[in-house]
Amino acid sequence: MRKQLILFLLLVMAAGSAFAQTSTMTDDQVMSLVVKEHEKGSSNAQIVTKLMQQGVDISQIRRVRDKYQRQLKQGGVTGTSAQLQGKETSRLRTNNGKPREDYGKGISEESKNYSNYRITPQKDDQYKHTFDEDDEEYMDFQNEMDGIIPDTAMMIKRLLAEREAKTKKVFGRDIFNNKELSFEPNMNIATPQNYRLGPGDAVIIDIYGASQKTIESTVSPDGEVTIEGFGPVSVAGLTVAQANARLRNTLGSRYRSSKIKLTVGQTKTIMVNVMGEVKTPGTYTLSAFATVFHALYMAGGTNDLGTLRNIKVYRHNKLVTVVDIYDYILNGKLTGNVRLADNDVIVVGPYDCLVTITGKVKRPMIYEMKKNESVNSLLKYSGGFTGDAYKKSVRIHRKTGRDYSVYNVEEFDFSSFHIDDGDSVSVDSILPRYSNTVEIKGAVFRPGMYNLGEQINSVRTLVEHAEGLTEDAFTARAVMHRMKSDRSLEVIAVDIAGVMNGTVADIPLKENDVLFIPTRQEKISERTLTIRGEVQYPGIYQYAENETIEDFVLQAGGLTDKASTINVLVSRRVNDAKATRPDSIIAKTYTLALKDGFVVDGTPGFKLMPFDEVSIRKSPAYTEQQNVMIEGEVMFGGTYTLDRRNARLSDLFKKAGGSTDQAYIKGARLMRKANEAEKTRMEAVLKMQREQQQKNLLQLAASSNNASAITQTAKDAQNADLLKFSVPEEYPVGIDLAEALKHPGSDADMILREGDRLIVPQYNGTVKINGSVMYANTVAYEKGKSIASYIDEAGGFASDANKSKAYIIYMNGKVAKVGHGAKAQPGCEIVVPSKMKRKMTVAETMSMGSSLSSIAAMIATIANLSK
Repeated sequence: MRKQLILFLLLVMAAGSAFAQTSTMTDDQVMSLVVKEHEKGSSNAQIVTKLMQQGVDISQIRRVRDKYQRQLKQGGVTGTSAQLQGKETSRLRTNNGKPREDYGKGISEESKNYSNYRITPQKDDQYKHTFDEDDEEYMDFQNEMDGIIPDTAMMIKRLLAEREAKTKKVFGRDIFNNKELSFEPNMNIATPQNYRLGPGDAVIIDIYGASQKTIESTVSPDGEVTIEGFGPVSVAGLTVAQANARLRNTLGSRYRSSKIKLTVGQTKTIMVNVMGEVKTPGTYTLSAFATVFHALYMAGGTNDLGTLRNIKVYRHNKLVTVVDIYDYILNGKLTGNVRLADNDVIVVGPYDCLVTITGKVKRPMIYEMKKNESVNSLLKYSGGFTGDAYKKSVRIHRKTGRDYSVYNVEEFDFSSFHIDDGDSVSVDSILPRYSNTVEIKGAVFRPGMYNLGEQINSVRTLVEHAEGLTEDAFTARAVMHRMKSDRSLEVIAVDIAGVMNGTVADIPLKENDVLFIPTRQEKISERTLTIRGEVQYPGIYQYAENETIEDFVLQAGGLTDKASTINVLVSRRVNDAKATRPDSIIAKTYTLALKDGFVVDGTPGFKLMPFDEVSIRKSPAYTEQQNVMIEGEVMFGGTYTLDRRNARLSDLFKKAGGSTDQAYIKGARLMRKANEAEKTRMEAVLKMQREQQQKNLLQLAASSNNASAITQTAKDAQNADLLKFSVPEEYPVGIDLAEALKHPGSDADMILREGDRLIVPQYNGTVKINGSVMYANTVAYEKGKSIASYIDEAGGFASDANKSKAYIIYMNGKVAKVGHGAKAQPGCEIVVPSKMKRKMTVAETMSMGSSLSSIAAMIATIANLSK
């Protein structure tokens, strides 16, 4: 790829000045930027953005791409036939019609890409590109860039989009947009005998025998060829055979002993009009050997309205042929694809009938149908049924002009039921059932499905074809499931032993019968044992005779480290088949003790019975390590393991080596990890708050002038998951570490638990004033200074301040209400809430409700914990 880019860069640098530029960058500068960015690893999207920002437009990048691709194609050519033959003129013809790329220049630059039409509105000087999929010029630019440097990500994205659009594509409509299928005529075939000469044809007249001479000439606009020493000879309108006869008659007197032969060299061009529903209708200059298909290719193929089944060709105002593209695609026939003549008119009208077929066919797509065609034709076009298709009938949805109707067309009507425009045909799959089959399962040598017929028609013949019963078959009773007429199942008991030895009458089989022959082990497989508690693999196990408690524990993987070996319980069912009245005792319980996995206390030789349940309890002395953390201004912060159940704050503080010189003991706080019980309580409180919030909204809706709007807002909020809640993983617990250290073991010296995190902060000599004050502020702490003085330093109360509800949040997590002896301390925050005077909007109500419910849940939880 890099060699190709460098080759192209040299080409552009040599020829870049030959083109008028639409930006400040020349073609060689554009390609230099492309090569540089590609080597840096920039994607095509990034390169396109940079080029557009530099003022490069779509026409310039197309020109760069075309020159690049043209150079690649010409790079392997070592010389032309004329060069190889010296001065001799080649008699081989070339396609002298205008290439497809030359058309559309007079329309717009974007018309060149026939397979991707875009209609871009006029953009003024203020227009700004978005550089994404909504920017049409940007996307066109990126498509052109892919012609120079393929972008793998874009190619995959485009491939997926094409796959998605395939089912919506009309079959055959893209045939003339295939670059590899241009239908270009073969110019070097033998000149057809019915080919008529006309102005522009190059003719070669060979005179050989007694005289040797070659005369090259071109048919003039007057239809004549000029022969040196003789003069003009009229050949226009003559076939090659007729022209040869005329030349022999004309020149025969001069060259009696020689032969004269006329051949056609480079042919003339013809003008063909392509009209109607094609992508670029117009007049095209084509080779004289061009066919209808090549002309349609030059016109970009049919558009979304154009027909593929009824393309008409007119010559001298008369219909010459009708072309059906499907005949070519499906049958390989070129019927109607005639060679064109000068001034022929190709007319592509709108389609008559588009039909969609989905489901179990080989090529589900949209097909263009003729109005007299049937379902059979549609199935043929779609490749026929797949192997799992239901072939008895198809379902057709039809638009009647007023509403929809459905037709179920049976297989015998496929050829007579005609298709209508807009029909949608669906082919179902077969049912997941079997016909003419029976099945045998269980204790036979070859279980499986068998064909119900002459050889297999009874239970005995079915068992015999399954190679007989196995050694462990339980022959006293088998079960056969039979489907009744209402498709419900009935069970038939079968005495297999009696059927096989002839003592019991054989049972005839019916379609879909299933015979199950159990083994002796399967007969008792329902008997189970259950073990739960402190074993490696608790669960339900199959019962085995003479199994002891030791065997069962080993089967369950053995005891865990938590297990108690002195209180193993076994509960057993009470079953008295001869009882005549209920008994108050419903189970018996046995208590056993184990040592090294063996019973050392309890019933000697204890054996388990079917359906026994064994419970291994957790030892009361077993406790896993519980870790707590201490952070901040302590000597040895980190994680510590609790060595006893009632370890306290003071114990953890001592383990950490005490505090540093920077520690502020009074500001120490404790963060506690929420356990499952606390999370459940918090969820319940939050849920209750949310439900109350929803009730308030609905009540507000009932009393409001715009009740429907508020009700809808509440429902939308619920649907948008606004009413969901999140339970925190940890929460603060207010402590007084200084008091705990002063009086170890007191109520202030709180007992720690797993996951606690003690944080000892640095001294913070500030006080924060927040809430409904004139200017929220942080000021220096002054010992003995009143709360009112601190509020004054924040500009005083705001107009909506709720003075009586002011409170203080201390560094240690405690909260105190102002006016109840609370004093400011270093690092605290004074909060002044606001009053609720004005009527809030629905959004504000919901927001306030969300905040209050979270605070209420937290307070309620902490209150519950403190009890």
